[in-house]
Amino acid sequence: MQLTTTLDRRTPLSLILAFVGIDVRTFARRLGMALGHQRPQDLSLDDIKIPDTADALAATDLVQRCSETFLFNHCIRTYLFGMAVARNVGLGPDEEVFYLSSIMHDLGLVKEYDKEGSFELNGAVAAREFVVGRGLDTSKADMIHEAIALHTSVGIAHKREPEIALVHFGAGVDVIGYRDEDLTAVTRERILERAPRLKFKENFCPLMADQAERKPGCSIAGHVGLGFIKKMQQAPFAQ
Repeated sequence: MQLTTTLDRRTPLSLILAFVGIDVRTFARRLGMALGHQRPQDLSLDDIKIPDTADALAATDLVQRCSETFLFNHCIRTYLFGMAVARNVGLGPDEEVFYLSSIMHDLGLVKEYDKEGSFELNGAVAAREFVVGRGLDTSKADMIHEAIALHTSVGIAHKREPEIALVHFGAGVDVIGYRDEDLTAVTRERILERAPRLKFKENFCPLMADQAERKPGCSIAGHVGLGFIKKMQQAPFAQ
């Protein structure tokens, strides 16, 4: 697998077309559901259990130690929301690889790993180094790198392998409500009980604004320039 090594701010036109594509695909899915196709089912947390392998536990400990609780919970919800989407649309990821990608996908936002350039790529490099250091298979480590590097890459991530697409979907549900139609209200509430949002919007929006201000050439700066902060504030969650 060829690794993403650069991740710069995309042109406004490129991002606008990508976001329009999201809107079109969302409309098509919702229309299909209204007509009775592939409606989501209620899921329990037994249906989407968090992996408890040695690598999963180590990654969880790493993120919990270096992240604020609201951000740690977001990473947990990214996995749970992503797995709920997977169950309802028939995707079958390697669950450990998907979990490792999800739990570490925002490492680039914490002080220890916040460097020059896009936080997504910084986090991808840190996560890959972590799992390789623990002896994880290189092909799996590469998948984790790509899932994290591309998790905000609208118009790109959804076309990739399930593990990559699902980090994009899971984070998308939690941050802006993207793919929210693939979960029932019951499933959503069960996930929120497992990992409360803890004023997520209030805490996360400034992180994105700060990245864009300090690093205007980074990937997320393009999103912020097109009103991403407002989209996050309008996500279908109370906080």
